[in-house]
Amino acid sequence: MRLATHELNRAGTQPSKFSSGASPDTLTASPGSASKAGLTSEEARRRLVKCGPNAMPDTSVNPLRTALKKFWAPVPWMLEAAIVLELMLGKFVEAAIIALLLVFNAALGLFQESRAQATLTALKSRLALTVSVRRDGIWKTVAAAELVPGDIVKLSLGGVVAADVKLTAGDVLLDQSMLTGESVPIEAGAGVETYAGALIRRGEAEAEVIATGARTKFGRTAELIRTAHVVSTQQRAVLRVVRNLAGFNGIVIILLVAYAWYLKMPVADIVPLILTAILASIPVALPATFTLASALGARALAKLGVLPTRLSAVDEAASMVVLCADKTGTLTQNALTVTTVHSMPGYDDAHVLALAAVASSDGGQDPVDGAIRAAAASRTLPDAPKLINFAAFDPTKKMSEATATDPTGETQRILKGAFTIIVGLSQPAPTAAAAAKELEDKGFRVLAVAAGPAAGIKLAGLIALSDPPRADSAALVGELRGLGVRTVMVTGDAPATAAIVAKAVGLDGAICPPGPIPDAVHPEQYAIFAGVLPEDKYKLVKAFQRGSQTVGMCGDGANDAPALRQAQIGIAVSTATDVAKSAAGMVLTEPGLAGIVAAVKEGRITFQRILSYTLNSITKKTFQVLFLGIGLLMTGHAILTPLLMVLIMVTGDFLGMSLTTDKVRPSPAPNAWRIGHLTIAGVIMGMGELLFCTAVLAFGAYRLGFTISALQTLAFVVIVFGNQATTYTNRERRHLWSSRPSIWLLLSSVADLLIASTLAIGGIAMTPLPAWVVAGTLAAAVAFAILLDFVKVPVFRRLRIT
Repeated sequence: MRLATHELNRAGTQPSKFSSGASPDTLTASPGSASKAGLTSEEARRRLVKCGPNAMPDTSVNPLRTALKKFWAPVPWMLEAAIVLELMLGKFVEAAIIALLLVFNAALGLFQESRAQATLTALKSRLALTVSVRRDGIWKTVAAAELVPGDIVKLSLGGVVAADVKLTAGDVLLDQSMLTGESVPIEAGAGVETYAGALIRRGEAEAEVIATGARTKFGRTAELIRTAHVVSTQQRAVLRVVRNLAGFNGIVIILLVAYAWYLKMPVADIVPLILTAILASIPVALPATFTLASALGARALAKLGVLPTRLSAVDEAASMVVLCADKTGTLTQNALTVTTVHSMPGYDDAHVLALAAVASSDGGQDPVDGAIRAAAASRTLPDAPKLINFAAFDPTKKMSEATATDPTGETQRILKGAFTIIVGLSQPAPTAAAAAKELEDKGFRVLAVAAGPAAGIKLAGLIALSDPPRADSAALVGELRGLGVRTVMVTGDAPATAAIVAKAVGLDGAICPPGPIPDAVHPEQYAIFAGVLPEDKYKLVKAFQRGSQTVGMCGDGANDAPALRQAQIGIAVSTATDVAKSAAGMVLTEPGLAGIVAAVKEGRITFQRILSYTLNSITKKTFQVLFLGIGLLMTGHAILTPLLMVLIMVTGDFLGMSLTTDKVRPSPAPNAWRIGHLTIAGVIMGMGELLFCTAVLAFGAYRLGFTISALQTLAFVVIVFGNQATTYTNRERRHLWSSRPSIWLLLSSVADLLIASTLAIGGIAMTPLPAWVVAGTLAAAVAFAILLDFVKVPVFRRLRIT
């Protein structure tokens, strides 16, 4: 917000600090060269062919293509390969089960689709549909899409500017906040440029079109939103886990096949062995678990007044280390308020406000007049002057004026407006200039009020206005700092104004010098980035991301939309425009900013649940393929069939998704995906499970003398029981008895154990085992879990898995 007096009172001929976005190759004549009669219809048609319609291009995404992309990724590739192998072996039931798993993953993945198209739709809805344009010497109403550079258009009260234009006549009050971020409308006259999407709050003017369609500032903002893209840390984590598992297990499978070939196993036995190994190495439910955990987190946040529009934003909040917060409407209330009244001798504050209210429009859209009348209404004055006549604010005079009667019945003239103008029309006031400067230095917007008979007008006082911080902004910044999240202010307003608000909300630090955003800027360098354009906010987010930072962006206007889209976690406040809400990953549905802290805490809970499942996947998938190899070495046969492996996948991987409901502790600092450390921990836990399962298999083979079919059943049982043991050691970063698991996790474990035990004892789809063998294996698994837990604690501590 421009609060300095010289900004308040800038003449209509002063050019805007924002460029129009016009491109020389789009114009046949420079601005100002068009005839007052406007273009001819023929010339308008020619320019329309050359420049294209005044609209943003259609970028609709084919829904079918979006759905098909869900089947083109590392995990789907592995499942698709398994389906092909199953069909080649004539295993149609197994192929159907795997196909259902594939479709299930794809369906859940569609919940995470991009909202870019919705953002662009919201942007288009802000543009004017029709416009009054001078063609062939007369005024016509045409579709906004038909405007071309060089057209003369009329801007009227309540209208939306349809293209980037340069005013040629008249005066208007322009609200450009949705693009520039300036919280106060500006007075604009001939020579001022404004942009598509700006609102006309007062007055009427004529203007020449200088840019249309995608070449407008609005169009460039839309293009930034369309192209803004960042791969979420969640997506990167899935890809790295799958890559690591595929690489490790691929080598093991090659060795497995080579040994089987060395043993001269028939090809008919080798192919099922390969299929079983592939199935054993697929973290089939990993993507679905990420989605489910985020969905549960989103549901919890919705109860706290936070609506996630992208599920990935939930766990992104866990790793957010810097929050870029817009000032106007985000840290502040986006509403002018009378902050200070400085009355002159002979007047008090209530009288100054009463006089100013008389010289303010009642019921208009001017935010300054509205703030003054609201402040005056809160201080009832029984002898307030009675209005006789009122003249609204005149941009050329830089003041409004009223005629009223005072309590004695005398007629007096009341003036309200720019300090320099009002002081020049009133009697000398020696202390006024110093008082005005003191208020301006504090970042306030200063108005002067004078009253008295026409021949003896005296300065009554000064009124300072500001856009005050939200009541909870300072507490928000402090709590985020305690959670390890650094907040920086990013605003289009002047540095002096930004610094005042920053100090009030507890943002201490340097102000970034004016000019382009440095490519290598870091959040620790500056606390305030002022005077920035929408492109600058977008570039700042990208600059922070280049430093491997997880960046949050909080804003409320269309000018924030590109940055909201680019940030890993974009947050739109409750009063945000539709454009900002559709670009954001989260929308605060209640006033205030407490939802951001809630999002960080809930995100860290979600992250811990996902981390547990990921660690479980690495543990299981590294051990299972190695166990197949050991079984082949011990028996000379495949120790598991493809059907048994599918059963393990269904019971283990998908029942294991109950970890998304587990009771966990949120971390005190931002989380980070340390895939290397996570892989090492998973491999160590997997080696422990491998030793346990190998010992049980050896007992069955050498002590009990089981046949190969019975050993296959035993291998199935011991894998299921061993997986349950490592699930409970992995879920808790401290000893497994340090916290109570959720009821859903306990129920899924019971279901998994019962299914495996029933199938094994009943001989369903496998050779039956004696009940005492199954019970003994379960008891051994419990003992194994306790022993492994003592190994786990120092390993997790050393690898910083918290």
